[in-house]
Amino acid sequence: MNDIVGIADISLEKKSPECTLGNFLADAFFTMAAEKYDTKIDAAFLNYGGMRLTQLPAGNVTNGKIFELMPFDNLLILQKLKGDVLQQFLDLTAAKGGWPVAGLSMQIKDKKAVNVMIGGKPLDPNATYTTVNSDFVANGGDNADMLRGIPQITNGYLMRDAIFDYIKKLKSQGKNISAKIENRVTNAQ
Repeated sequence: MNDIVGIADISLEKKSPECTLGNFLADAFFTMAAEKYDTKIDAAFLNYGGMRLTQLPAGNVTNGKIFELMPFDNLLILQKLKGDVLQQFLDLTAAKGGWPVAGLSMQIKDKKAVNVMIGGKPLDPNATYTTVNSDFVANGGDNADMLRGIPQITNGYLMRDAIFDYIKKLKSQGKNISAKIENRVTNAQ
């Protein structure tokens, strides 16, 4: 558990509506799901409560720290969501103050998701989007009832393993653990 898996360039923080820790994790799930499922991913999500640490300190990051961050054996699963269902889900995340996302940007106004952009284009209620989420949320956890009943694509890939694999991938590219605020989720004025 004390093996060093990577180095964090900065201290990653947990905050809402957007945070460096959430962006790092959402990017990990977005990137690794595309690789492990060999498919194009439109958007990745992480429920805010799924981040079990408030901070990943700068410096050496150990196996144990990743287990503290993601202690549960949650699976990284794919779902194909129609745009109108995705809008309902994003409204839920907006009502909860904003969740970590990758592949999309949105604003929160009156506890609803507005100005949603996916892959640089406005959300189309009739389009189908390939999303990445935890099995917990996909099964309706955290009040995500609109996702329950939508078929899940899974290969048994753990979210925690996706984090480890993403850190390895970054290292192979000569990069450390890092993230910045990119206005993925903002409060509308």
